[in-house]
Amino acid sequence: MPAPAASQHPQPESPRDLFLSFSTLALQGFGGVLAIVQHELVEKKRWLTREEFVEEWAVAQIMPGPNVVNLALMIGGRYFGLRGALSALAGMLVAPTLVVLLLALLYTQYAGHPQVAGALRGIGAVAAGLILASGLKLLVTLKANPLGIPLALAFGLVTFAGIALLRWPLAYVLPTLGGLACVLAYRKLKP
Repeated sequence: MPAPAASQHPQPESPRDLFLSFSTLALQGFGGVLAIVQHELVEKKRWLTREEFVEEWAVAQIMPGPNVVNLALMIGGRYFGLRGALSALAGMLVAPTLVVLLLALLYTQYAGHPQVAGALRGIGAVAAGLILASGLKLLVTLKANPLGIPLALAFGLVTFAGIALLRWPLAYVLPTLGGLACVLAYRKLKP
């Protein structure tokens, strides 16, 4: 898809800019990247508005594969077509792959140390906090949601309860609640 003709916000300068930006972004995201992606693309680079980010992230989540990689492909494709999509994809994968290989080598050497297990638990708590903070920042986008704030929040709470508390499989929750939300939103948007 070619770049939008009249962009209301900054955009990547080149496929090289996409590669470098997504490499930097990928190297910051350990465990959960939603907070980092939202900050970099919406607040820092301003390539997307909050509303555009929420829409793009929703599409990225329902596509197969890692959400942030899907988002990188969509943004790269939006501005520079296939070349941009591949540049963004390479940015997301090259440096992190090298880091993961290095960490795997280190982990095999130190996996038995209790300090390593404690550090990994601490990192998990920080990642959960980052995801919660991003969700709270993005709550303002619900004002424009066709379902309205109460119903959108209800879907969010039921989804959380189903997955986190009741341990329902994501493979059932996503098509059921996501499909129902899509149908309701479609009905409200339909003239």
